[in-house]
Amino acid sequence: MAATGSEKQGGDGVKSFYVSTPIYYVNDAPHLGHAYTTVAGDVLTRWHRQRGEKVWYLTGTDEHGQKIMRTAEANNVTPQAWCDKLVEEAWKPLWEHLNIANDDFIRTTEKRHTDRVQEFVQDLYDKGEIYKGGYEGPYCVGCEEYKLPGDLVEDEDGVKLCPIHKKPVEILKEENYFFKLSEYGPKLLEFYAANPGFIQPESARNEVVNFVKQGLQDLSISRSTFDWGVPVPWDDKHVIYVWVDALLNYATAVGYGANQEKFNGTFPANVHLVGKDILRFHAVIWPAMLMAQGLPLPGRVAANGWLMVGGEKMSKSNLTGIKPQDLTSHFGVDAYRWYFLRAIAFGSDGSFSWEDFTARYTSELANDYGNLASRLAAMVGKYYGGALPGATAAGEAEQAVQQGLAKAVATADLKIGEELDFQGGILAIFDFVKQVNGYITEQEPWKVAKDESPEGKARLATILYTASEALRGVAVLLNAVMPETSQRLWESLGAEESLGALSDQRVQDAGTWGLLQPGATVTKGAVLFPRLEEKPA
Repeated sequence: MAATGSEKQGGDGVKSFYVSTPIYYVNDAPHLGHAYTTVAGDVLTRWHRQRGEKVWYLTGTDEHGQKIMRTAEANNVTPQAWCDKLVEEAWKPLWEHLNIANDDFIRTTEKRHTDRVQEFVQDLYDKGEIYKGGYEGPYCVGCEEYKLPGDLVEDEDGVKLCPIHKKPVEILKEENYFFKLSEYGPKLLEFYAANPGFIQPESARNEVVNFVKQGLQDLSISRSTFDWGVPVPWDDKHVIYVWVDALLNYATAVGYGANQEKFNGTFPANVHLVGKDILRFHAVIWPAMLMAQGLPLPGRVAANGWLMVGGEKMSKSNLTGIKPQDLTSHFGVDAYRWYFLRAIAFGSDGSFSWEDFTARYTSELANDYGNLASRLAAMVGKYYGGALPGATAAGEAEQAVQQGLAKAVATADLKIGEELDFQGGILAIFDFVKQVNGYITEQEPWKVAKDESPEGKARLATILYTASEALRGVAVLLNAVMPETSQRLWESLGAEESLGALSDQRVQDAGTWGLLQPGATVTKGAVLFPRLEEKPA
């Protein structure tokens, strides 16, 4: 049985929490679907960093294959020139724009990758895992995949179409090299049974298990009708199948065959984030390749659903691709990062609409969260000259807020950090925000401020300190999701001067009460979530 997760460790004895996105095809600029997965990975890895863990977050681009070659030809440039242009002018700038804190960006045309891919495939060939044969069947260039006849759909004229791209498949016949994937069906089923959490969500796991139970075919691992790819080392008339090339990025990017200490301290991935349309590659082919090479298997393959527009998967080929910048220019980057993980249960399909984004932004971000921060800073400024007051003995209302924060921390840490239930974790945090709003409404500090007695003054101080300390916890909890806004709130509360950098605060300790120091300078800065202008035309 192959090892999984974090059994192997690096030189310091601690394995990094390793998360990967798919490496994305560079046939066009990124759209919301690509950004959705990448933001999810960023939130997950930021969360684990906030726990104080070693983390490695990998993303990148898939630059070989027939689809890239044809796109480059259509634009009258070489495939390499096309890839260089898209990566430098579209992909990397977007991740920077969305505040993605990836540790590496792998390109499959890089020598650090291509050399190791050849070595990996050569090893399999030398072990007798690869043989020469021929194949004829329907092929989708968009998926870069041979399709089974049962996978195809028909249009009204009876033409066979790829079910994902809704385009006619091509019938290809060529000489190929094959990996003995069929021999790994029983081993994979044994592994799935022993590791029920390996594929998520449950519906995805059931799909893969049923697929493998039907029997696997050997996998064509080379192409001989075009040359844009990594050459097969023992036969330069062939290039390595783009998916074999692509999957190996998860190993080559962390030192496979080049830096054993880094490899031991990082590989395998704890979580591979993938779209559900590429689930089989990651949950069947990838673990079989690793088994054949005697390498440990990933901890988890988590498939997110599709973003839908008008009932269709969002994609350039369906003309529904929307640029993330179209939304960030209106709502802001932090709100963008928050919205898709808040509005869509990770693992399920979800529909985007401008109206839904606007409604949630106004209700939850501007009114519930942003207005709470603004009101609190204004009251501390008005009644205490901006110096945070200290709290006296807490009553039942204050104890309820303390308990609410502790519950939010525990729930969010479980949901986001362990279960990849980003929506559930964010909802737990915002339920607490609502609780704090309710506390302010019930305690009416603006009325208490009129009581000049020692008891009245003590009560006002307690209310404002309680609300401030609650928001201190919220800033820590939302730092992974909305880092820029959380930093502004952190500074507004005067937490930086007494508690240090927000990034150094441990999420598991965010519920510890009484960390804000009385006397800290509370400032009313710019509104966290300003009122939205009219939707641009």
